[in-house]
Amino acid sequence: MEKFKVLEIKENIFEDNNRQADILRDELKKKGIFLLNLMSSPGSGKTTTVLRTIEALKSDMKIGVMEADIDSDVDAHSVAQTGTKVIQLHTGGMCHLDADMTRQGLEGLGTENLDFIILENVGNLVCPAEFDTGSSKNAMILSVPEGDDKPLKYPLMFSIADVLLINKIDVIDYFNFDLEAVKSRAKKLNPNIKIIPISARTGEGVDEWADWIRNEVKSWQE
Repeated sequence: MEKFKVLEIKENIFEDNNRQADILRDELKKKGIFLLNLMSSPGSGKTTTVLRTIEALKSDMKIGVMEADIDSDVDAHSVAQTGTKVIQLHTGGMCHLDADMTRQGLEGLGTENLDFIILENVGNLVCPAEFDTGSSKNAMILSVPEGDDKPLKYPLMFSIADVLLINKIDVIDYFNFDLEAVKSRAKKLNPNIKIIPISARTGEGVDEWADWIRNEVKSWQE
């Protein structure tokens, strides 16, 4: 039988990305810039949550936003209307951002005088969880219409998230969604995860979310 070499490319890619992510994170730490990696599936209300977050924090800190999509610039236009510094990142078909792509986005955005940057990752519950972007913290959104079984189906996403926003709780009565089951399943995967039910549409829970960010940014800059 002919012998040939097997190269574990995937592992090598992850290892190199992790090194690059650590370097980027250290650089941001030295500059006092807090980078939040915000992940979710499409339609979870991610951009609406970003807009609510800007509204809640714009008087406290200087904010920048990086909007990542395979294509389109609709979300960046929405953010730009708030007067917030924003850049649109097109991933060229990639379903995630890695550390190098994040660095390119930061260079394009320009980080001068910014305290807090939101990276709105590509809408996906699989790929974005696999790649360290160099962020200070990872946040994810699960919306009520998606169902309460998602921690069972996408455990890695819930395992790497520092905070879980359960969005669209204003319509929870219209869906068979067990809030306590989600909390229990998420905590089983990640005992340290912070869980905040919100409605980005009505603003419910946004104050708690904004307070979490304020505390994290303050700790990061100390």
